[in-house]
Amino acid sequence: MLNFYLAWSICYLILLWILGRTWKVSSPPISTGDNSFKVSLLIPFRNEIEKLPALVLEIQKLRSSVFEIILVDDYSEDGSNEFLMAHFNSVSEVKILKNQSFGKKGALTLGVSLAEGEIILCTDADCKFTGTWVKAISSPFQAASVQLVAGPVISANSNLFFSDFQQIEWASILIVTNYSFSRNKPLMCSAANFAYRKSAFEAVDGYKGNLHQLSGDDEFLLKKIMKKFFNSSAIYLVNQEALVITESQDNWLLLIQQRIRWASKWRAHGSATHTSFTLISFMVQLVWVASFGLLFLGIPGISSFLIVWLGKSLAEYLTLSRPLKTYCIDQNPINFISTSLIHPFFVLVVGFAALRGKFSWKGRSNVRSVILANKFTK
Repeated sequence: MLNFYLAWSICYLILLWILGRTWKVSSPPISTGDNSFKVSLLIPFRNEIEKLPALVLEIQKLRSSVFEIILVDDYSEDGSNEFLMAHFNSVSEVKILKNQSFGKKGALTLGVSLAEGEIILCTDADCKFTGTWVKAISSPFQAASVQLVAGPVISANSNLFFSDFQQIEWASILIVTNYSFSRNKPLMCSAANFAYRKSAFEAVDGYKGNLHQLSGDDEFLLKKIMKKFFNSSAIYLVNQEALVITESQDNWLLLIQQRIRWASKWRAHGSATHTSFTLISFMVQLVWVASFGLLFLGIPGISSFLIVWLGKSLAEYLTLSRPLKTYCIDQNPINFISTSLIHPFFVLVVGFAALRGKFSWKGRSNVRSVILANKFTK
């Protein structure tokens, strides 16, 4: 067992080194003038009343950068639609629509169908943006082969360990996302920061085939576009200008529910690569948790445990600090050690829950969503 974990640690270090070495800041040309295409910013929302004052300020900041802004209300019950109507009712470039179908994918489909822009730029209602975000994320479309552009997303920090934990985990997502794109086999992207040609959305029939899934409006569309247009059709940006900041979750229960929602999509992808990656990630964390058995092997076991986990924490710090430094985020090294210890258990909790396939999101159950989605698509 001691020899196994020493060998395991070496393999883990090599894996992180491979992932980390692909992280390089990309510098796509940012147009100094107007792009030759129109950009429609699409933001679906549901029960976001507490976050809308900040969103209004962000929209005001972005109005001059896009052709139009389309807000789609996905059956809000807290006055979100009325709040936005009061602020933008007389603003011609801001359209506020009501979802006529079910769920976020239905809201997005409606928005895309009525968009006048050639490029659809998507984000969420709880995000903040740089002043150069629109140009950074839309400039790669100057290459005719590019059909989809994904950008980096990371959670906001409140100087508490819980928010630090989320940022460090987001850093791991950024590293893996960048690596998979660099191999022309993208595994994921974030709905909070990605854009695509309207013509590409129409060419793959949008979300047809997965409308019943409560989540996955980003990854399912990514996979469909890659399958239709092949390599080089989707790219991932690594630069400060393209960064989007999303709100961190308020507590562990909400964070776990969010991650269960993300993880529960693995069955629906129908991809051997995606399934293998999901299962391998789960097994890796299971092996790390099992290493606590070393503590019962006396002094040699305890010494090996300390060496293995210190090596793990150091390797993760060196690798995950790369994206954090790219986005000018400083993290206390102690938080990396704490996160390194907690994260395997966190992943296992999420993984076992995802196997059940049940979760709720914004007042909706994914089981109930299948019934409602089928009703709307008949």
